[in-house]
Amino acid sequence: MRLAILDDYQNLSLSLADWSKVKEKMEITVFTKNIASVDEAAKTLAPFDVILMMRERMPIRRDLIEHLPNLKMILTTGAHNRGLDVDACHDRGVLVTHTSNILAQATTLELTWALILAAARNLPHEDRIMREGGWQDTLGMRLVNRTLGLCGFGKLGTAVAKIGHAFGMKTIAWSQNLTPEKAAAGGAEWVSKEDLFRRSDIVSVHLVLSERTTNLVGAKEFALMKPDSIFVNTSRGPIVDEAALIDTMKRRAIRRAALDVFNVEPLPKGHPLTALDNVVLSPHLGYASEDNMRQYFVDAVENLEAWLAGNPIRVMGSH
Repeated sequence: MRLAILDDYQNLSLSLADWSKVKEKMEITVFTKNIASVDEAAKTLAPFDVILMMRERMPIRRDLIEHLPNLKMILTTGAHNRGLDVDACHDRGVLVTHTSNILAQATTLELTWALILAAARNLPHEDRIMREGGWQDTLGMRLVNRTLGLCGFGKLGTAVAKIGHAFGMKTIAWSQNLTPEKAAAGGAEWVSKEDLFRRSDIVSVHLVLSERTTNLVGAKEFALMKPDSIFVNTSRGPIVDEAALIDTMKRRAIRRAALDVFNVEPLPKGHPLTALDNVVLSPHLGYASEDNMRQYFVDAVENLEAWLAGNPIRVMGSH
């Protein structure tokens, strides 16, 4: 049998777990580059019996699943995967298993604050200036007594608020389902969407991507933001109207943006965002910590060994 490990950008999967027993029964191919289109994926993956996919790096929908005649099993890292059509898998008799997802929220929380601090103190620029022989080229923003606006106030948004309080920040929050009572319970003031963008010194997005959150942040919201404010997105790229964001940053209408997620990932070479010196970029590192990745692949090996033994574990049900 043949196993395809997708989107292992750093080629680390085989070094983070013991694959020896799996290798006795399966031929493993690691793909370190993203497969860009459904047609290319259908041709490339057709010979494989098992696919291990990394969270939502590459979507696997019904139109692809139906063109994979040998497919018997899909493993997805994490407890869920919005890029995988589980129902289509079940319709085709393809088993779907998942891995544990214990640390992902913590690492995204940490990265959120790494981006906030990097943007507030302009660290990428100052690092570059020092390497060129310069010294103290810009003045940063202090966080104490500033207003942190959280667009989305679930578990992650609430955790971000706690760190904001430690920095001496006032926290306000909004989402489509948030109530004043829930906001207060998490240590934030409930405000309208317009007031969140108008009042915040830092806006950080913590929403799940869905039909109703796609392009939720656009030109109207950016126009409300203060000229010296910062916009941060560690959730999903399509929540933000990318064209409106690029236009805002080109006009320097706000101080800075810090982004970990994008409409197309990996971000294409020469993308307009890469030319903007007032945008801090990270390549979707939210959950990509050594601890998380090791746990993902250790669990994946356990899933494969159990399946090969006829006793599948961590089976994902239909939606």
